[in-house]
Amino acid sequence: MQTSPAAPRQATRPNPPDTPEAVTPETVTPDAATPTPRRGGRFGLPTATALVMGNIIGGGIFMIPAAVAPYGTVSLVSFAVLTVGAIALALVFGQLARRNPRTGGPYVYAREAFGDFAGFLSAWSYWITTWVSNAALAVAAVGYLDVLLPVGHSIGLSIAAALTFQWLPALANLAGTRYVGVVQLVSTVLKFIPLLLVAVGGLGFFDAKNLGPFDATGHGWAGGMTAAAAILLFSYLGVESAAVSAGQVRDPERNVGRASVLGTAGAAVVYLLGTLAVFGTVAHERLIHSTAPFSDAVDAMFGGSWGGTAIAVAALVSMTGALNGWTLLAAQAPYAAAKDGLFPAAFAKERRGVPVFGVVASVALASVLTVLNFATGAKGAFDILVLVTTFTATVPYLLSTAAQLYWLVRGESGKVAGGRLARDAALGLGAFGFSLWLVAGAGYAAVYQGVLFLFAGILVYVWMAARRPA
Repeated sequence: MQTSPAAPRQATRPNPPDTPEAVTPETVTPDAATPTPRRGGRFGLPTATALVMGNIIGGGIFMIPAAVAPYGTVSLVSFAVLTVGAIALALVFGQLARRNPRTGGPYVYAREAFGDFAGFLSAWSYWITTWVSNAALAVAAVGYLDVLLPVGHSIGLSIAAALTFQWLPALANLAGTRYVGVVQLVSTVLKFIPLLLVAVGGLGFFDAKNLGPFDATGHGWAGGMTAAAAILLFSYLGVESAAVSAGQVRDPERNVGRASVLGTAGAAVVYLLGTLAVFGTVAHERLIHSTAPFSDAVDAMFGGSWGGTAIAVAALVSMTGALNGWTLLAAQAPYAAAKDGLFPAAFAKERRGVPVFGVVASVALASVLTVLNFATGAKGAFDILVLVTTFTATVPYLLSTAAQLYWLVRGESGKVAGGRLARDAALGLGAFGFSLWLVAGAGYAAVYQGVLFLFAGILVYVWMAARRPA
């Protein structure tokens, strides 16, 4: 999960589609081994890839170089290792989507392999992650907006700005999946242009003297690498975005996997090149105390002090795109669970291909949390909830990779290609290890509080399960 200078850590999410017609749910029975997928996809590979990239990269990238600088350039090695794990996870999601291309992604995989309760826990934890993270993104966006317009001096203006950042993407979603797709593509292009300019252009101003030591902690490179990884682990949350919206992707058996890998790899290139460029243009002693590393890099490359304004604009575009995609994803897992009777039926109702109630409910909850953050000074409680998402976001990852390993162990033909057993087993174990590492990186407090939050959903499950026909 990423951090930003104006808000706590945040998670990342998905994107939208391209046609206004309503989405017809798949024909699936609770015990069906091979569901009939929904055809006539709503968006293709470019939009699905933009969804993944846009949800992975929110506002945290603008602080990552300063966050890992105290550990030295060993943090770049951590990034490389994490990238391998994230791509393995993306490949596993692609494999799972090929055999069950339903909307809901991790919820669908967990439920098919382990039953209703596992599926519900996956959907519940993912839903919590999405709307709490959207609140964090909106708060962070207000901080960047304050660089351009003085809104931070007024609680009322700050609340109004934060709610605008949340509800404009919601309105785009409610207008139909086609408009969501357009917004996601445009915002992804707009935010990657300045980031790539800094990442690639910075290499022309690269000075090895700015890098600082390989192990800046003095406690051994292995310890520094692990410590840096704990910060970087959550930078790749969002690899599941295409899988969650698989039912709205054109040719999901093919495009979900490709979009997941391309989106993750694209984000990795920007992360790695951007961090390397900042490391090489801003002196190490200055970088470890920087509150705006990309702005400092722009100023070092071109002179002047306009870097802060330029990066603030790029950050706002980046977080608006992330809010757009995450708003759609916030409704997808509950939608799939509601279709199976594990969430209230209202979450299953659609309009123009969008689960309307899921979008509105998620944005409303995020709005309440945002208002409490600004109006009551309950920032401590807000920070706790955001940290909880660093745990709840990984629960669907663990259950999904466990589902892939389950099918591998069972060796069922049609679920796992026998000739690729060794490769798929290596990918599954690597992705499971990466997911477990994410949980460990969340920290003791986040895991403890996250488990309480997760198990609170058991009451919802009991209510819904008891009301289902026998």
